[in-house]
Amino acid sequence: MKNAFTLSGVVTALSALPALAQDGLEIIGKPVDGLTGFQPAATELARDQQSLDWLILVIITAICVFVTGLLLYAMFRYSRSRNPNPASFTHNSPVEVAWTIIPIVILVFIGAFSLPVLFKQQEIPEADITIKVTGYQWYWGYEYVDHEFGFESFLIGDGKVLNDEVIAELEEAGYSKDEFLLATDTAVVVPVGKTVVMQVTGADVIHSWTIPAFGVKQDAVPGRLAELWFAAEKEGIYFGQCSELCGKDHAYMPITVKVVSQEAYDAWLDGAIEEYAGKPRSVTVASN
Repeated sequence: MKNAFTLSGVVTALSALPALAQDGLEIIGKPVDGLTGFQPAATELARDQQSLDWLILVIITAICVFVTGLLLYAMFRYSRSRNPNPASFTHNSPVEVAWTIIPIVILVFIGAFSLPVLFKQQEIPEADITIKVTGYQWYWGYEYVDHEFGFESFLIGDGKVLNDEVIAELEEAGYSKDEFLLATDTAVVVPVGKTVVMQVTGADVIHSWTIPAFGVKQDAVPGRLAELWFAAEKEGIYFGQCSELCGKDHAYMPITVKVVSQEAYDAWLDGAIEEYAGKPRSVTVASN
């Protein structure tokens, strides 16, 4: 299967939807040099996670400021010069009760917000589209389960070095040299607003399928079929990378997901089925 899919094959498969990246799809989910923080959230899951992160950041910042201020106050107020005769008490029951109860309350408060976010990720809804993804050393395989076809996805630029030939390959696929090590020769294509369930497994060692802008990450464990889900809210191109150390070429296992309109997805699906499954889609014709 590894040799069955080449860049030219992808171009043929996308004949009904040529060069998605060149047809106005914005590159949204992409790491940017020098910037910190999250990528723009493209799913409800990602928004929930980012909101939770900010909530916890506020809480831990307040705790750090309070503890630091308390330490500085104690250092100044009870220094040897200001307090030559230190107290000799052995305990303070109210303080000990307080520093036991207050952390419990804080943790319960955090848990009240974090558990629903966790459950939302783990409770898999009914899928509009089901895609099985298999991690290999060192590329990804995808199978559109409902349509019985699949393909494999490799890094554009097999030499892992950015040269004129690789730049030409990137440009042919609709990317620029800035997408080197991120873009793949084939991409997962899904329609905007639809619930996509990814069935994740590994063929050899543990990999991890991750799209930061979607807020999803799932280890691909050999012999185990795990699931994640997302519903992308904005058309565009999103990148991810294998997030589990899996061998010498771990750094060269990028993931590309293209989110398109339903019409564009249907057109792509027609071409993909004809290319990869060798049969046309069945069409239901309304009767009079």
